[in-house]
Amino acid sequence: MSTGFAKTPAPPYWMVTFTSQRNDVGMQEYAEAADRMITLAATQPGFLGVESVRGDDGFGITLSYWTDEAAIAAWRRHAEHTPVREYGRTHWYEHFEVRVARVERAYGFGKH
Repeated sequence: MSTGFAKTPAPPYWMVTFTSQRNDVGMQEYAEAADRMITLAATQPGFLGVESVRGDDGFGITLSYWTDEAAIAAWRRHAEHTPVREYGRTHWYEHFEVRVARVERAYGFGKH
């Protein structure tokens, strides 16, 4: 899975990193839930974008970008996101890490 580059505004803004190691259980179910969570997050106030990749070995990194910490907290409490997150802990992940950071500087390069 790859979502491409997020189109974020000039900093400052916030980033949540979700780094995970998947197991082999329910791969189709997981893919559908992951797609649904990205679609749902995109409708939330304060959402700026997402970038997500997963290797064949199950290791993945998802970066989501938000206007502020309040938007991140609201997403964490979202009625549909909460049970999917809890289900993932017991069924899909061997290990994961969540990190939250304020982006102070950002730049890029592209041949377009």
